[in-house]
Amino acid sequence: MLHWFDQHGRHDLPWQHPRTPYRVWLSEIMLQQTQVATVIPYFLKFLQHFPTLPDLAAADNDAVMAQWAGLGYYARARNLHAAAKRCVADHGGELPRDFDALHALPGIGRSTAGAILSQAWNDPFAILDGNVKRVLTRYHGIEGFPGLPVVERPLWALAEAHVAHVPAGRMADYTQAQMDLGATLCTRSRPACVICPLQEDCVARREGRTAELPTAKPGKVLPEREATALWLRDGHGRVLLQKRPETGIWASLWTLPQADSGAALQEWFDANVDGALEDAEELPVLQHTFSHYRLHLQVLRTRVQGLKHEHPMLRWVAAVDLPALGLPAPIRKLLQAG
Repeated sequence: MLHWFDQHGRHDLPWQHPRTPYRVWLSEIMLQQTQVATVIPYFLKFLQHFPTLPDLAAADNDAVMAQWAGLGYYARARNLHAAAKRCVADHGGELPRDFDALHALPGIGRSTAGAILSQAWNDPFAILDGNVKRVLTRYHGIEGFPGLPVVERPLWALAEAHVAHVPAGRMADYTQAQMDLGATLCTRSRPACVICPLQEDCVARREGRTAELPTAKPGKVLPEREATALWLRDGHGRVLLQKRPETGIWASLWTLPQADSGAALQEWFDANVDGALEDAEELPVLQHTFSHYRLHLQVLRTRVQGLKHEHPMLRWVAAVDLPALGLPAPIRKLLQAG
């Protein structure tokens, strides 16, 4: 695998030059649930604003979320920020070179801790992300959905057994090689087995089971939910934004005031806003799919006089100031188009 990586692996990823613990950590968090091509511009922009771990720790929540907005899975950003603060408080402003200490930080699981240690310091720790699970299940012929603990445990044992054979000083390359192999050759569909360096010993290749392995996750139908949001503008053309709670969907982001029913939204409007909704314009329903449900959002747009009272979670924002706030991607796109 290392011979293949030296010739065909990815050697020009921005977090590899330089391959510091902070840059590796940031890339690993961004790459969770997100492809490399999507991550690269966000990674570079994020580093421009927060070039070091202490810079990230010192930033306020809105600044961090603004640079993350669009990447999705926002709990990653909240955990990243919290972990940076803890590193400043407990580890001298650096990521600790210790598995248990790393694993204890918010948002750093077993695989991410191994990825940081192996890539930043060449320490011999295994990883088990989605790409590696796919490679191992095919190579060893492991059945069962790899997200289940009963399947994941033997995969961890195999991953650690392979690490024991990695030459000294090549652990960072080996870790990257596993991810590259899964991302470029051992793909979910139509894997390029004919040019894979592991084809001779691969059980799935030998038995013609590459389409069956890894075993797919049991399917389920996403539930559908409806909600109503208000696009309110004042006499200066500013839009009213509301900060979401620290937990739940779009947590800690600024978005349009929203409720699960028109009646609930009308009640909120009457309590907080000086104006009327009777003549509000109904925009086309906005659809957005989360990991566990599909949202159908009816947006009502109108002009109002203002707020009846100040509220820390409500803010009038001019169009030129929107980029400085963390907004959900579909809401940002909607406001930019309007």
